[in-house]
Parts: sequence; C-alpha cells; structure tokens
Amino acid sequence: MRELISSGNELAALAAIDAGCRFFGGYPITPSSEVAHEMSVMLPQVGGTFIQMEDEIAGISVALGASMSGKKAMTATSGPGLSLKAEQIGLSFMAEVPLVIVNVMRGGPSTGLPTRVAQGDVNFVKNPTHGDFKSIALCPGSLEEAYTETVRAFNLAEEFMTPVFLLLDETLGHMYGKAEIPNLEEIERKVKNRRVFEGDPKDYKPYGQPQDEPAILNPFFQGYRYHVTGLHHGAMGFPTEDEKQCQALIERLFSKIEAHEDRIKSYEEYKLEDAEILLIAYGSVSRSAKEAIDRLREGGLKVGLFRPITLWPSPARELEELGKRFEKVLVAELNMGQYKEEIERSMKKEVRFFGKANGRAISPAEIIQSVKEL
Repeated sequence: MRELISSGNELAALAAIDAGCRFFGGYPITPSSEVAHEMSVMLPQVGGTFIQMEDEIAGISVALGASMSGKKAMTATSGPGLSLKAEQIGLSFMAEVPLVIVNVMRGGPSTGLPTRVAQGDVNFVKNPTHGDFKSIALCPGSLEEAYTETVRAFNLAEEFMTPVFLLLDETLGHMYGKAEIPNLEEIERKVKNRRVFEGDPKDYKPYGQPQDEPAILNPFFQGYRYHVTGLHHGAMGFPTEDEKQCQALIERLFSKIEAHEDRIKSYEEYKLEDAEILLIAYGSVSRSAKEAIDRLREGGLKVGLFRPITLWPSPARELEELGKRFEKVLVAELNMGQYKEEIERSMKKEVRFFGKANGRAISPAEIIQSVKEL
C-alpha cells in the first residue's frame, strides 16, 4: 500500500494517471478545479496532454475527440458545468465513446452555493441528457475511494464504452487527510482497456455487436473506417431511420448495462448483522453516519448502515431485501431526497428522511437525533 496526505480531488487526478488517462480537457469550476490543476501538472510528466478550453462545452468536446483517437480521457466539473456538457454527454452515450466525468457536487439549481457541500446532482447523473440510455455513476465515501473508484470509473468506461460519472462532493473533494491506496503495480494489474477489432477492415462493423455488448470502436487513424454520429445508426455508424435498427440500437444501450449490473454495482454494509434500525447514506454523509452508529450502539441502539457506492444502476435488489427486513429506515442526504425516491421505489414503501440543502454538512449529532425520533 502507498500512504500519502492528500485531498479527494488530488487523489482522483492521481488515480486517473495510474489508470492510464492521457488526456484531460476541461474548464475550472469550484469545487472541482483542483482536479484540473493536478492533471495539468501530472499529464505532461507521463507524455499526456492537458488542455484548458474556453468553456465547459469545449472541454468535454476535446475529451471526446481524444477518446475517439484511442486515448483514455477525462473531464471534471461541478453542477453548472455538467448542465453545459449535457449535449455532448448525449453524444457519448449514443456514439458509445468512453469518458470519465468527475463531478464534484455543490448546491443548485443554477450557480447555487459554489463553495459549500451538497449532493445535488444525484438525479441529474441518472438522466443527464435527453433520450433513452443507462447511466453509470459512482460515489466514493472516503479519500481512499476517491482514488479506487476513479480507477474503477475508467475500467467501466472502457469496458462498457460509455461515459461514467464519479460523484465527489465539496467535503470529500477538499478534505485533506491520510490515505492508504494500492501500490501502482496492483493497480496496473487491474486496469482494463477497450477491445479492438483486429481482423480485415472490410469485416469491421463497430456497432454490429450482440445485444448485451458495447460497440467496438477502433482508434481513429489506424485504417478502420466507420462513421460517428449522434443520430440513430446502423452497424457501421451511418445514420438510419429503419425502425428495427433504431429499436435494436437503443435496446442494446440498455442491455449492455443491465445484463452486467452485478459486475457494476458496489455497496458497503456497516454493522448490519444484528441491526434493528437501518440507516442509508452515501458519499461524505456516510462518514457522519458511521460515527453516529458507533455512538448510538454505545447507548444500546442497534443501528446499521447500507451505503451504495454505485448509485446508478442502483442496488435495487439489495434495497428491496433490506426493505423486507427493516421496519425502521432512515435516509440521510445533502439534498431534498433525490436518492430517497429510488430507495422507496426499490423497497416499495415510504422511509423516514433527513436532509439539508443549505450547504452545511450533516453532523453525527443530527443523525443521532433523527434516529432517536424513529
């Protein structure tokens, strides 16, 4: 293991480099700017390229171009920047161009609370653009996970040929502390790269894949010709309005994620074995939740935590089983209940909610009080 003092934003940048990212395109925005700053320092040292563009739209556009050329690419932003990137995020889904999007959440809507903490983009990254698709969004809960989940984001983006969102929040992004992260050799063994077609170029059909598999997009400039478009398209990428091809394309964008959800989903259970009360929290709120649970148990209340790490696709099956097991469920979020809706849908019942949208963190004492009110 490597041991270092760092922040969540800096660890996300380091993880990107270790995962093989060699291109960053973006535009600074609080509270994510440190990601870009660190990438500007580290990328040239490994032969990579950093470009600060004129705005958020251009930032994701050049990142997509780099990915099409075969490079692992990343952009970073916060809520208002994510709004601006929405159209090109849609192109990434439709054309199946892998990309990691680090989103350090803050309050909204609009410019909101730039320097304060929030979990305001949970619903947004499920449906960040118009149309039909399946999103992948990871939400670290510690400094260590700011690193390891970034590596996993790159692996998932390359494996499923899709944009992947990494949801930090202002607390985790700016928090400095000691982090123990895997050695580089261990990470390099786990790094995944996109598939390539190595046969006769005449036989190459990038989008002509089985319904539960992603496209195979060979890097540009290597002799394999195909078309890239945001329109509905056939096996070679050329636009089509054929009803069967259009339906099959969208169904494949769903199936390539849904058929492999067990490999994508990740979650943590904390002191759930003998728990009588269930607490659900994610991201930085889970840190307060764990401390609250330890204090409550000292007072005789058996409380346990379920922490989704992969928010989308949600661990719906696990949530459904927990709903059958626990009568008393408390959800704590730094928003007005964005993930609570998914929890209630999965559990098929209403749950108790404690949330804040004023830019202030949820303290262990506030969680303790909410649990006692159950």
